[in-house]
This record gives sequence, structure tokens and C-alpha cells, in this order.
Amino acid sequence: MIKVEFKYTAVGDALRETAARLDDMTPLHQGIGEYVVNATKERFKKGVAPDGSAWAPKSPVTLANYLAKGDGARPDPLIGPTRRLSNEIASLASPSGVEVGSSLEYSAVMQGGARKGAFGKDGRGRPIPWGNIPARVWLGLSDADEAAIIDIADEYLEAEFDQRGFNAPQ
Repeated sequence: MIKVEFKYTAVGDALRETAARLDDMTPLHQGIGEYVVNATKERFKKGVAPDGSAWAPKSPVTLANYLAKGDGARPDPLIGPTRRLSNEIASLASPSGVEVGSSLEYSAVMQGGARKGAFGKDGRGRPIPWGNIPARVWLGLSDADEAAIIDIADEYLEAEFDQRGFNAPQ
């Protein structure tokens, strides 16, 4: 009887090490988060939603309020005097995923819109908000973003396997 025994300890060790590294996908998620933050900031410059549609313009009343407060003409949608929403987009990566968004209270209103008075009344009995706010979807993924994220993941996995000496078949 012939006995053949294969001992691939180096391969086994490399596979186990790669699997352990893939248990913590934080570096990949950080890369994805950075990409989405940058793509979102670029959309602010263009004034468009992830699907490429233009954001609703500011109302004449809003524009007049900016002028009355001395903030100048601010015609670009979602760009106010402080530019906080466009500047404070952040990502938070973990081993299991990534979150991208804003901690600003009004960010959800800008994303989904709000009807006049949706949040009750102020101390003087005026509706909050004082007028309808159209949805201006600022957070999300375009088809190009989805493709880019797949590329980021492919590059990450390829680099992980290349470090172990595993080359993808051509």
C-alpha cells in the first residue's frame, strides 16, 4: 500500500492568517468611508443628488432671510453661511461596516424634507419649520459610487492575498 501525505503548513498558515485579517475589515471600511465622504462633498459642489438630479433651489423667502441677516446671496441649495452640512460629513468604520453621515440635527430634514409645522411651534406660536422644506437627497450612492466601492473591495482583497503570496488566476 502506498501512502501519500501532503503537508502544506505554509499554505495553511497563510490561509489562516489571511482569514484572521479578514475578520477585521476596518481598513477596507475606512477606505470605503473616505470614498463616500469625498463623493458626497463633490455632489455638494454640483448641487446634485446621488442619482444626478439637481437639488430644489432655495425659496425666495430663504434667500431674502440670508440677505436680511447680512449673510449675502446664498443661492446654492444646502450651502448656508457656515457650510457645516457640506463640511461635516464623516465616516465611522468598524470591523463589521462603515457609517457615513452627519451629526447635525437638520441633516435628516435636508435629506428627507419636512412639511410646514412638522416639528410643532416655537415659543411665539409660529410653525417649525416656518415653510415646507423640499427633500434634497445629499447622502446615498450613485451607480458609479457602487462600482467604485466594489473596486475598492477588490483591491483590498487582492492586496491581502498578494501579501500571502497567493496570486489571482489570470
